[in-house]
Amino acid sequence: MRRLSLIACVAALLVAGCGTPAYIHEAETEGVYVDVGQLTYQVQISRYLNPGSLDDREYLEGIPEDQLHPPGDEIWFGVFMRVKNYSDVASVPSSEYTIKDTEGQEYRPIQLPANNPFAYHPTELPPSQVYPNPESAAANGPIQGSLILFKLKTDSLQNRPLVLEISQAGEEPSRVDLDL
Repeated sequence: MRRLSLIACVAALLVAGCGTPAYIHEAETEGVYVDVGQLTYQVQISRYLNPGSLDDREYLEGIPEDQLHPPGDEIWFGVFMRVKNYSDVASVPSSEYTIKDTEGQEYRPIQLPANNPFAYHPTELPPSQVYPNPESAAANGPIQGSLILFKLKTDSLQNRPLVLEISQAGEEPSRVDLDL
């Protein structure tokens, strides 16, 4: 009888652990993994980028000199993203990102040129792989993520939390509250 009870308990535990995986679509802070489709996204960090700083200037490589310094009511804002494919099927990471403030203002990414070594330019991600490529400058830099660049109105900095929405056609979007 004890043996039968033990077998029933083990079977119940196995069945409970083998259900549909839980997907996370909301994160109250950076660093938390969220899912969109078959891929898992992690905001490594988000922060202001100062074109007057030598370190930040390299992140902004490819922005024309006459646009490098935004007007006084705007700032450069970087979201550094890491993407992991835990599935057994290749998939292309999202290119649909939006930052929203609490007043309804929305911002879309500024496209950086392909030769910027830190820029987020997703390509097909094979199973069990990460983006950015572990051998890239973006992955080996201090932040270890690819840059998604935004130009925000400074007024939006008061309308927090700023929320990053990650979307992909046909999939439930995910949201991450950005730390400022």
